[in-house]
Amino acid sequence: MIKLVYCITKKVGLTDGEFFRYWEDVHGPIGALIPRLSKLVQSHRLTVPGDRYRPDYDGMVELWFDDLEALLAARESPEWKASSEDEQNFIDHNKVAYFVSEEHVILDKP
Repeated sequence: MIKLVYCITKKVGLTDGEFFRYWEDVHGPIGALIPRLSKLVQSHRLTVPGDRYRPDYDGMVELWFDDLEALLAARESPEWKASSEDEQNFIDHNKVAYFVSEEHVILDKP
């Protein structure tokens, strides 16, 4: 399995509620249409009372593909293009981290 990971930051002017709602309810279904995508997971930032660390990002999204061929094919699709274009509505592209990875599970308790 190949996992594409984006750490994202909300666009200036959006509240947390607006950002998370749009990301899940509008953008999520657009991304779910990407061909050859096996799994799509959004991780929404939580505010932890008393936490002395400020989060670097507002969320993380994982896109899972069976192999690199599937990822490369997906990137060429109109659905990928539509998802990328929609990002302009809620993501600050100056504050994004991106990487392609392969997991190495160390612990996986049921």
